[in-house]
Amino acid sequence: MTDDGPGDDVLDLLDSGVGLTPALLAAYRVLVAAPYATVGRVAAALDVGPDDARERLRALADLGFVGRAVGTQDAGTAEARYVAAPPSLVLGTRLAAHEVAMRRAQAELDTLEQMYRLAGAEGGADDVVQVVHGAAEVAHWFARVQSGARSEVMAFVQHPVAVTGADENHVEDDLVRRGVQYRVLFEQAMLDAFPGGLDAFAAGLRAGESARVTGSLPLRMVIADRDLALLPVLTDPSHAAAAAMLVRPSSLLTGLVTLFDTLWTRAAPVVLDLPSGVPAVGVADDVDARLLSLLLAGYTDESAANQLGISPRTVQRRVRELMDRAGVRTRAQLGWHAARAGWGD
Repeated sequence: MTDDGPGDDVLDLLDSGVGLTPALLAAYRVLVAAPYATVGRVAAALDVGPDDARERLRALADLGFVGRAVGTQDAGTAEARYVAAPPSLVLGTRLAAHEVAMRRAQAELDTLEQMYRLAGAEGGADDVVQVVHGAAEVAHWFARVQSGARSEVMAFVQHPVAVTGADENHVEDDLVRRGVQYRVLFEQAMLDAFPGGLDAFAAGLRAGESARVTGSLPLRMVIADRDLALLPVLTDPSHAAAAAMLVRPSSLLTGLVTLFDTLWTRAAPVVLDLPSGVPAVGVADDVDARLLSLLLAGYTDESAANQLGISPRTVQRRVRELMDRAGVRTRAQLGWHAARAGWGD
C-alpha cells in the first residue's frame, strides 16, 4: 500500500502543536521505517545533501525524537547510526497535552460566546445592526461570518453575484470539510446565465452543499448558526457590495431566519445524480434526475433542454416516459409523485 504521507492539516498540527516541521517529520519517517540509518542513508532517502540531513537529525535529537544507536558505527568509517524513538512515546504524550490545551481553549471559547450572547441580548437597538462600508470590508465580513460558523450556514444567492463567485469562496470548502452544513438557495437566473449551469453547481453539492432553486429572491444574505446575518444595505446589485448590515440576535434576525426556512421549503432541490434507493418505477438515469430538478424549479421545456444540452423534443419524450413510469397523467401529478417518492432528495 502506498503511503502518501499526512495531509496539510496534520502537518500544521504537528508543526504548531509538537514542533515537528514537515522537513523534520520526513526525516523521522525515514528512521521509523529504517532503524539504525546513517546520515548518508537519510540524505539519500530524502534526496538532500548530507549537511541538510545531519542538521535535521540534530534537530530531531534536540526534540527527543531520535538518538544515536550505541555500538552500531559502520566498520572502518565510524559513521554513527540513528534510531527513532517510539512514536507512541514522543508523539503520543505531546498530542495528549495538545488535546488537553485544545479542550481548555474550547471551554474558554464557549464562555466567551455565552458572554457575547448575553451582552447582545442586554444591549440596545444600536447593538443589533452594524453597518460596514466598502467592498473590501464587506468581503471581509462575508468570509468572517461564514468562517465563524460551527454547525450551519444558510444563504440567498441572487443573480448576479455581488460579493464573491463560487470559485473564490474557499471558506465554504474548509467549513464543509469540518462538517458545517451549507444550505444555499439560488435564483433561477443563476442557472439561466450559464449554459450547463447545473454542472457549475456539481462541485459544491458533491462537497456537501445542499442547494435549491427558486424563481426569485427578495434579497441577498448569509446567516451563520442562526445568530449572525450579513446582507447588503442596498438591493441594487451594482451597489450591493458598497455597504452591508451585520444583524445580531433580535426579532429582525428571527424574521430573516424564518424567511429563509419558508422559501427553502417551497424551493425545488437541485438534483445532479440519480438518488440512492430510487424505486424501480422512477427515474431511469442522471439525466432524468436533472430534468426533474429543472422542471420542479419552474423551467420550461426549452430552458431545460438548454441546460441539459438536449433538444426540447427529447425533453418532452423523457417527461412522457417519466409520467408513464410513475403512472400519472399530468406534469403536476408527476411533480407530486417525484416529491412523494423522494426523487429530489
